[in-house]
Amino acid sequence: MRSNQKIQGFVESVWRSFQSGSGLEPRLLNNLRITGARLGCVQFQLQIEQQHTNRLKTLHGGTIASMVDLGGSLAVASRGLFATGVSTDINVSYPSSGGTIGQLIQGEARCDKIGRKLAFTTVHFTNEKNLVFARGSHTKYVELAWEDKANKVNELKAAEAEPEKEQ
Repeated sequence: MRSNQKIQGFVESVWRSFQSGSGLEPRLLNNLRITGARLGCVQFQLQIEQQHTNRLKTLHGGTIASMVDLGGSLAVASRGLFATGVSTDINVSYPSSGGTIGQLIQGEARCDKIGRKLAFTTVHFTNEKNLVFARGSHTKYVELAWEDKANKVNELKAAEAEPEKEQ
């Protein structure tokens, strides 16, 4: 995925807001790193640590569910909403184990559709062998989020339309 720096910067500011204002994310997902973003899509990675595992020493399903929740929120943020709404539905499927301590997993969250009241997102997770080990969907109520003064909906649409400068 070709990342857009303006969109990624905005998504990272939303992630920092989660880290400073939430109880769960800074404790459980403190080492989650955003690796790319464009309009409607965010990529991230997480190195598995002990707090992410179950008693079998593999990635805990609750950690994955939390990443579906956060990933869906960040995908909404990639559309320009700073306040990303509240969850109305979340679903996770676990086709296989995600990995063990020390392994790096990748996630890709997409905002498939956003309207005045609801946003629909999907998240896919791959392991170090690039195999999908989990996928989730997350529906968010966003009606009040549209009113946030920190939103950058039009700015991010414009940023996606302009060509990236070569560095």
